[in-house]
Amino acid sequence: MKKIGFLSFGHWSNSPGSQTRSASDVLLQSIDLAVAAEELGADGAYFRVHHYARQLASPFPLLAAAGAKTSRIELGTGVIDMRYENPLYMAEDAGAADLIAGGRLQLGVSRGSPEQVIDGWRYFGYEPPEGATMADVARSNTEVFLQVIDGARFAAPNPRPMFPNPHPGPLGIEPQSPGLRDRIWWGAGSDATAVWAAERGMNLMSSTLKEDESGEPFHVQQRKQIEKFRQAWADAGHEREPRVSVSRSIFALVDERDHRYFGGGQRDDQDQFGQLDDYRAVFGRSYAAEPDVLVEQLKEDEAIAAADTLLLTIPNQLGVDYNAHVLEAILTHVAPELGWR
Repeated sequence: MKKIGFLSFGHWSNSPGSQTRSASDVLLQSIDLAVAAEELGADGAYFRVHHYARQLASPFPLLAAAGAKTSRIELGTGVIDMRYENPLYMAEDAGAADLIAGGRLQLGVSRGSPEQVIDGWRYFGYEPPEGATMADVARSNTEVFLQVIDGARFAAPNPRPMFPNPHPGPLGIEPQSPGLRDRIWWGAGSDATAVWAAERGMNLMSSTLKEDESGEPFHVQQRKQIEKFRQAWADAGHEREPRVSVSRSIFALVDERDHRYFGGGQRDDQDQFGQLDDYRAVFGRSYAAEPDVLVEQLKEDEAIAAADTLLLTIPNQLGVDYNAHVLEAILTHVAPELGWR
C-alpha cells in the first residue's frame, strides 16, 4: 500500500482559462479540493508555501480550515521555508491547527526554494548571525521548533502571573498537540540534508528536483537519497519507522480534456539538468499517457517504488472539479495496477 495525495502550488492569475483569479479563489478551492480528495479516498492534501508570489503563503489558516471540514485525510505542507519563521510562534500555530484537525497535520519544512525577491527574509526582520548563513538559520529554527512542539520547558514563570501556572518551574509553548513531533518532514534537496533530517528524527520529503550529485537519472539519484536517509535513520536508533514522500506530475489521459491539456507534447518527458542558485540541479520528468502506458512507465521509477507516500502535483488553476478528476483517474486506473492501492 502507498499513500497517495495531492500537492498544490496554489497559483492564482487572470490568465485565460484560470478558475483561480484571486487569493480568495485559491484558498476556498483548496479547502473544497481537500474535501473532494477525501471523498475519493485519497490520503493527503498538501500545499506549497511561497512568499512574495501569487501563490499560497501562510499555511496555518488554510490547514485549520481544511481540518475543520474534513475528518480523515492528512493535511500538510511542502514546504514551509524556515528562514522566514519564528519557531515559537509557528509552534503555537501548528499546535492549534493540528488540534483542530484531530492530529492529522503532516508539516514539511525546509531551507526553502528559489525566491521571487532577493533576500526576502530580510523584510520579515531576519538576518544571519555573523559567520552563519540563512541555511544555518533555517536548520537552527527547525531544531528549536522540534524541541518546543515536543514539550520543552524553557521560559521562567512570572511569580505573580495573571493566571495560575499549570505547574512549577519553566513554562513551554501552548497548545501542545500530542504526536505532532513525529509528523514533521524535512524537504531535502541533497543526500547530505536527507541524512541530517534522519539524524534528527524527521520524515523525508523529496520533491521533483534535487542537487545533481552523480549525473544519473533523477529517479535513481532520488532512490539513493532515500536509501541513505533510511540508513542514517537506522544508525540513529530511532524507535519508530520513518516515512518518505516523493512528488511527481502524473496525468492519466482518460478523456478529451486530459488530451487537450497534457497529451500534446513531449516537453517534460525527460529529466532536465541545469544551474539553480549556486549548484547544479536535476529536475525530474513529468508523466502523461493513457493508463496502460502510464503503468509501464511508472514501474521503472525507482524512487516512487522506494517511497511510502506519493504526492501528485496538480494544475490548481483548472478548478476543483478537474483536479478531482485528475486524482480519481490515478486512484482508479493506475494505482491498483501498480499495487499501490
